Amino acid sequence: MKPQKPAPKTLEPKKRRAIIFDIGRVLVRLDIAGAMGGLAGMISLTPQETWAAIEHDPRWHDWQEGRMSPRDWQLHICRRLGVNLTFEQFSDIWNRVLDPTPLLDGAFLESLSKRYCLAVLSNTDPIHVAELEKRFDFFRFFEHRIYSCVVGACKPSPLIFRAALQACKTTADNAIYIDDIPAYVEAARQLGMTGIVFQSPEQLRADLELFGENLQKKN
Repeated sequence: MKPQKPAPKTLEPKKRRAIIFDIGRVLVRLDIAGAMGGLAGMISLTPQETWAAIEHDPRWHDWQEGRMSPRDWQLHICRRLGVNLTFEQFSDIWNRVLDPTPLLDGAFLESLSKRYCLAVLSNTDPIHVAELEKRFDFFRFFEHRIYSCVVGACKPSPLIFRAALQACKTTADNAIYIDDIPAYVEAARQLGMTGIVFQSPEQLRADLELFGENLQKKN
């Protein structure tokens, strides 16, 4: 009897490589002073003081994590600031924070999308999500969009990073995370991801070339 040949080894599929981007001050410029000027003109606070009051509002995390509806948030902030605005007026002011000129070139993102699974991961709210996806055509390059108001958790919680990895069907060691806030980049690194602190488009291109090459060589 001829000895049986060992069964061929099943090749494990390569792990999917992913690049996960923050949105504000990475993909999209933010004009907080310009936006808050629309509210500050109605009250006795500067734009910076107005934004600080909103960010430190006791219900800010409820809003960012999807536990408040847009209209409830509008009514709540209008009461807190003592202003009388319709939902449409409030939404217009709220969305002025999103500068219309993107930070990163669409051709650059398109080239990345051909080699990696791209995703966005952002602490954000339903009003901004709707405006972002309507206004910026670069979202077509991102297969997955992970928003705190949908996940129910904000950075630096591991929950939102894990949601991004799960959406991309990859592991932390096969993912790069990009953010302008060092603490959020460090939170991603703690989970095993490669982290890049965004400073400029030129710096990002250089860092991605370095880290991206290393990531490609692993697989």
